[in-house]
Amino acid sequence: MSEGRIYRGAEVTADLELSCDVCIVGSGPGGAVLAHELVGRGLSVVMLEEGGHHTREGFDQRESTAYPKLYQELGNRFTDDLSIQILQGRSVGGGSTVNWCSSFRTPDRVLAHWRDAHGVEGLTPEALAPHFEAVEKRLNIAEWPLALMNANNRALWDGCGKLGYERALIRRNVNGCANLGSCGMGCPVDAKQAMHVTYLKDAVAAGLTLYANTRAERFEWSGRKVTAVHAEVLDEATDRPSGRRITVRPKVAVASGGAINSPALLMRSDLFAQGRVGKRLFLHPVVVMGAEFDKPVEAFRGAPQACYSHHFMERGPGKLGFFLEVPPVHPMLAATTFSGFGADHQALMARLPYVQAMLALTVDGFLEDEEGGTVRLRGPRERRLRIDYPLKPYHFEAFKVACREMARIQLAAGARQVMSLHAQPVVIRNEQELTKLEEAPWAPLQVRVVTAHQMGGCSMGKNPDQSVVDSRLRYHGMDNLFVVDGSVLPTALGVNPQETLFALARWGSQHVASAVG
Repeated sequence: MSEGRIYRGAEVTADLELSCDVCIVGSGPGGAVLAHELVGRGLSVVMLEEGGHHTREGFDQRESTAYPKLYQELGNRFTDDLSIQILQGRSVGGGSTVNWCSSFRTPDRVLAHWRDAHGVEGLTPEALAPHFEAVEKRLNIAEWPLALMNANNRALWDGCGKLGYERALIRRNVNGCANLGSCGMGCPVDAKQAMHVTYLKDAVAAGLTLYANTRAERFEWSGRKVTAVHAEVLDEATDRPSGRRITVRPKVAVASGGAINSPALLMRSDLFAQGRVGKRLFLHPVVVMGAEFDKPVEAFRGAPQACYSHHFMERGPGKLGFFLEVPPVHPMLAATTFSGFGADHQALMARLPYVQAMLALTVDGFLEDEEGGTVRLRGPRERRLRIDYPLKPYHFEAFKVACREMARIQLAAGARQVMSLHAQPVVIRNEQELTKLEEAPWAPLQVRVVTAHQMGGCSMGKNPDQSVVDSRLRYHGMDNLFVVDGSVLPTALGVNPQETLFALARWGSQHVASAVG
């Protein structure tokens, strides 16, 4: 097979009609690895990506550049009630271009739960092991050395150590990392082994044709077959339709747009799976605690995530577990996330080099009758989606406990003071003041909640009445339509999702290939 190519939107100057074995919509962790495996089998693959094609030359380590170019809705995607901010990638490479490199295998207990509660078949630790091994080798996934851990992460590491809490080092997909700390803005030295510098690069060399700035509108289908994928080309400068269109006529179609965009694509195609499409959206809802130290932390430098704690993953029946990591604290991200107004907020930003932050990611989807959130369309031409995620009492119980434990860890690590991200921040200076968190308002819009992990919306399972795709990632009731991305996960993971998606796509490629015939 001859070498393929990546086309930017401006290079498409006339309407196109294409034929191929497989058309993949989305170039993130799922779509990229799937494309690589399929072209490796000798299949012709066309990939459509709504975002632009950006490379290291344009990664200038500026948030003002990165958010408009590399994130959904310029980094301002929210749930409809504005209670949860959603950070999600949007470019060639998807979330892998902007994530913080943390790499975890799918926990065995999660796979067992999917089998027992959702009837998922074949996804066992033994079946996935060779796929994890392959992606770990290709992406150079390895523990980040303790000696290179920045002060932001050291607060979590040292605080957990002093309190006797479980802690461990994070494995990262990097090669030749310069420890710059700008992973979320695109790696300017291509050290991050994101999809656009690894699997997609390899796939293009082997024949993949990828159209960037190309928004898939709908799958055309008849009976049990997808017959075409209809897409519009976007103007790179305005992100609006250029007037050019691409129609792909594949033997097999794949949605790999992620846990919010894949459900939307199916719904635009009148594929609702008996109302299950767009349901069971899980977000690892995150609460944050900030801390000020007497010595500089400079949380905007160094590997963003280097350690974690799973000490609070199992908290008993009816309670959400949570795990602890840290985020980078860059100026724009800090300014839009930390609470406060006017002079108080300005003073906090002036002390930014001394500010540390900690994350508690709650693990949703495992409680009895827990349905998570939903994705819905607003109208036939409305690009912005309706995203709902009701925060329940069990969320706020977990948030309160998590904030208390993070504050305890930060104080143990030597913080001068700790502050919550409530509308009116709770400031804590010692252990005795932890009780202030009991009196704080725990309700939507009263405390900042964010997410960078989106899962579900096209849930995998055995029963078509309770899921969207089967255990081979095929849409129930269709012969040649697959979903290969984080939307198929029946629950949240309890770990950062990218490595699960890499391995899932590699494992699932056999089923997609077999449908080509």
